[in-house]
Amino acid sequence: MADRAIVDKIIQALAEYLKRDASTIKAAHHLRDDLGLDSMAVIELLYKIEETFDLQIPDQDLVGLATVGSVASYVEGRLAPAKPAAKKTAKPATVTSTKKRKA
Repeated sequence: MADRAIVDKIIQALAEYLKRDASTIKAAHHLRDDLGLDSMAVIELLYKIEETFDLQIPDQDLVGLATVGSVASYVEGRLAPAKPAAKKTAKPATVTSTKKRKA
């Protein structure tokens, strides 16, 4: 489950958009089926979420964002700091000669 603060911000944005009490919106609610958002409303909501969390949501990611909780988990994943790449230890170079010595 996503961070509670992120879920709360998303629920608050939904409540403002829908002009509803935030306590009536749950993380398990489906944006279309439970909350009645049409395609345009979902896009407007995601735009507001982009502004709130200062991130960009690519169009190809919209498909997986069906519930309040899935949106929150997505946002949390995008806000998580990138893990640093593991340091690779360099092997010492070995020099091999391909030239034959003259006798």
